[in-house]
Formats: sequence, structure tokens, C-alpha cells
Amino acid sequence: MQAIAEWVLGNGVTVLGQKISWAELVGQLCALAVVFLAQRRTLATWPVQVSATVLLFAVYASAHLGGLAIRQVMIMLISGYGWWAWTRRSDPVYGVVVRKARGLERLVLIAALALGTAAFALLLSALDASWAPWPDAYIFIGTLVAFWAQGRGLVEFWLVWLAVDAVGVPLQIASGLYFSAAIYVVFAALVIHGWWSWNRTARAQRTDKASRSAADPRAAG
Repeated sequence: MQAIAEWVLGNGVTVLGQKISWAELVGQLCALAVVFLAQRRTLATWPVQVSATVLLFAVYASAHLGGLAIRQVMIMLISGYGWWAWTRRSDPVYGVVVRKARGLERLVLIAALALGTAAFALLLSALDASWAPWPDAYIFIGTLVAFWAQGRGLVEFWLVWLAVDAVGVPLQIASGLYFSAAIYVVFAALVIHGWWSWNRTARAQRTDKASRSAADPRAAG
């Protein structure tokens, strides 16, 4: 296993003078595919995400970005929850049922992002596990919050991802992971489109439910 890890990290392709390991290339392409699949609310989102986490864990661990490396482990665990949750929220017309977060849920998302970032940044600093503990922690916590919201079908998870990308791009560049930085820029464009797509679907589902409730009050349940 160690020999395989060394090979995928030590070999790859060179683009515009920058070396991109196979682990980074394939891992980020899988992560990019996850955004594409999530827009379409397909269960394939989750197994592809697991593949990305395995490869990117090796990439970030070798770059001494402890937060981003541990993030991959947590994403894998949350992916199991997301997979399970989406199978329970299927709809024959719209696929996975999505909705906008309630006021309290939005406050929880913001509080989790702020408090989690502060706590994890202090931990990374104490363990000397990252050369950039605060942005590293912000991306780590933001990712967990986003995947949790995604698993629950909340439209706002796309906005959390956009906030993560805003910090992720400069951090990747500063770490010399230029391909990953470019992928994050593409992420941002897909995230904006995904947010628009899920908003439209949430409105359609809400309108459809209201129509069925008006026709038959028992359908509201």
C-alpha cells in the first residue's frame, strides 16, 4: 500500500511547467465530478466522493496541510450519512427532495462554521499540524458543514461551498498546488449553477406540494 501511495504522489503529468501528481489530478477530477453529480441529485455523488477523499488525503498529508488531510477522513464518514439520507429522500419526479433551510437551521450553520473554525484552528496551531491553521481550519469546518447540509438537502449548502472556495483558492496557490487552485475556481462556477438549480427545484417541489395539499389536505403529511 505504501508503494502505491508513493507512486501516485511521485508520478504524474507536467502542465505549464507545474508537476501534478496522479493523486492530485484524479482526486480533484473526482471532486469536480461530485459537484456536477450533486447538481443532478444522483446517488452516484457519494461513492465518487469517497474515491476523491482517499486520493486527496495523500496529497494534503504530503503537503503538510493537516486540516485538509483530516478533512478527507471526515468527508468519507459524512458521505456515508449523505448516501443513506438521499436514499430516504427520493422523489419519482424530482429525485432527491431539497428545500431551503429554516431560520434556525441557518443560524446553526453560521454558528457551526464560526465556532468550529476557531476551535480547530487553535488545535492545529497547538499540534503544529498546519503552516496556515486559520484558513486550513476554515476550509475543514466549512466542508463538514456543507456536506452535512447537502445530506439534509438544504439549498444553502451551495453557499457554504462558495465561501470555502473563496479561501481555498489562495491557500492552494500558496501551497504550490496550482492545479487544485484551478479546480477550486471551476468549483466556484459549478457551485453558483448548482445553487441556482437547487433553488429552482426547491421552488417546484414546494409549489407541487402546496397544490397537492390544496387538492387533498391529507397529502400535506
